[in-house]
Amino acid sequence: MDTSGMSGMRRRALLACGSALGAALFGLHNPAVAEPAPETKRLRLVHAPFICMAPQYLAEELLAGEGFTDWEYLQVGSRSAGIDAVVEGRVDMTMWDACSPIPLIDAGKPIVILAGVHSGCFQLFCNERVRTVRELQGKTAAIHYFGGGDHVLLSSMLAYVGIDPRREVHWVTGQGANARDAFADGKADAFIGFAQEPAELRLKKVGHVILDTAKDRPWSQYFCCVVVANREFVVRNPVATKRALRAILKSADVCAADPEGAARFLADKLYETRYPIGLEVMKTAQYNRWRQSNPEDTLRFHMLRLRDGGLLKSSPQQLIAKGTDWRFLDQLRRELKG
Repeated sequence: MDTSGMSGMRRRALLACGSALGAALFGLHNPAVAEPAPETKRLRLVHAPFICMAPQYLAEELLAGEGFTDWEYLQVGSRSAGIDAVVEGRVDMTMWDACSPIPLIDAGKPIVILAGVHSGCFQLFCNERVRTVRELQGKTAAIHYFGGGDHVLLSSMLAYVGIDPRREVHWVTGQGANARDAFADGKADAFIGFAQEPAELRLKKVGHVILDTAKDRPWSQYFCCVVVANREFVVRNPVATKRALRAILKSADVCAADPEGAARFLADKLYETRYPIGLEVMKTAQYNRWRQSNPEDTLRFHMLRLRDGGLLKSSPQQLIAKGTDWRFLDQLRRELKG
């Protein structure tokens, strides 16, 4: 049976979920109509295996309505390549974790954070030797790579409880394999998983969660994922930047309003064929957080912790001044209110 038409119908139904939301998505009340055309009709985004980035994938259904005629998802080959592609100008913007851009901004890389999107997709798994974050002192943590979101976020957590992440924890990388598997194989005492990884560890009955950023304060107060863009792209294309960001934030609303539909979309598009895992991620991540919280609070919180841990040279004020641009988010919050 040809299921392509059925998949298309499901996608259209997904994007139409809720009368008010459906009207906004399909342009019945679309601020883009009154705006100038985007400076470029080409947009390059990241394709990575993290389904907490679902709004970025759903956004492809909205980009034509925002004036884009040519968009592509760059398939990244490693867990660092997405943010590297933004830095290098091979990608214009992407959803990414909130923490890994911070050291890059400190190093003067040409990236800018535009908005927070959601919270709640990171969970800290440990073995039976560890029951609290403080007990990680002198233990081993598995990370995908140094400077990645898992490494930087866990460093912030360690610094928060007075542990020096540079000297008092032993870090091991996946060494060509997945860091989750290194933890599962007993090579580390801790692993901070996100997107599908927590669900996968639970299926294997590996470890136990000692910290859940969807539930445990202060971490539950802050964004786990943001939208980051290449600075030159933003400077040259402010209208296109706003239009692309609007597509992502509208899609975040879809994920919040209809997590079941979002999980079906991910399965139809082969982003995550295991529907129960996709649904767990869609229900865990708080996709309406972009409307409610100030992303600057998230960055300042982690910047203070990381500076205390000796991982940053610049002050939070300096980093926020050179590494953020909230004007598009401020405009979109007013336009998409309600």
